[in-house]
Amino acid sequence: MRKILLILSFLICANAFSQILSSNVEKKTLALGEINHLTIKIDNLNEQQVTSAAKNELLPFHFEETKDSIGQTANTYERKIEFAVFEEGKFTIPELEFKVGDRILKTIPYEIDVINTAQKADQINDIMNNKQVKLEPKDYWELYKFYILAALAGIALVIAIIMFVKWGRKSKSSPVVATNQTLKELDSLKKKKYIEGGNFRSFYVELIDISRTFITKQYRLPADVLLTDDLIEVMKKNNTISQDNEKIIEDVFLRGDLVKFAKTFPDQETMERDFANIRDFVKRSSKDLEFENLRKDV
Repeated sequence: MRKILLILSFLICANAFSQILSSNVEKKTLALGEINHLTIKIDNLNEQQVTSAAKNELLPFHFEETKDSIGQTANTYERKIEFAVFEEGKFTIPELEFKVGDRILKTIPYEIDVINTAQKADQINDIMNNKQVKLEPKDYWELYKFYILAALAGIALVIAIIMFVKWGRKSKSSPVVATNQTLKELDSLKKKKYIEGGNFRSFYVELIDISRTFITKQYRLPADVLLTDDLIEVMKKNNTISQDNEKIIEDVFLRGDLVKFAKTFPDQETMERDFANIRDFVKRSSKDLEFENLRKDV
């Protein structure tokens, strides 16, 4: 008998100092979007902290939490959650875990039935009769100004793109632009003073490279990849470069090849003349192309 009393006393003391978790859901059946409340309460905390999911993150997907308040005293923890569901069907609030000290407490699961209370046969009536309102031009402007402005902006963008495609690209690749760019490159070559220093090999290598690039851009001939003999043949067959300019290119390019392979050693006067001839050729070419004064087929 004494042992039984001792066991009962132990159980009573254990229950008196253990935490008690309780939970309650206000409604088990909800209409779409209807507000419901879930309350969780833990007693006998004995100043222990309660750890659980963060605010507005306790309930699973489908449960839209609108309010989540937590209150705790030395002996009591209470959490009140306001939520709604916006889909039809049956949804379950699973066991929710709360850690008190080293213990894990869990709520019981709840099944929530969400229904659509609107019926197809329900008639929806206006609260007030419709009224006819006469709109002024400024009212239409206020209503549709953003659409009008967006349409005008779209039209302006299309026009700008057309103008860029039609004239922008042409201007960047026009004969005058190519001519001016090449003249700047020739001026840079002149400043290197290859002629004055007798560095004829570097002078002709750079002079011919500049000329080949210019011919490729200005006349659309593959001068940048053809050998000198092949380029001369293509120029004569193509008939896009005047005879005077062809003669200059042929003389300078052939002399440049000889210099490159150390078969000739031009003097300063020859180098100056070749430079001036190439510069004149570049300046004349834009006028030849723009005014269509090129040699025609005989």
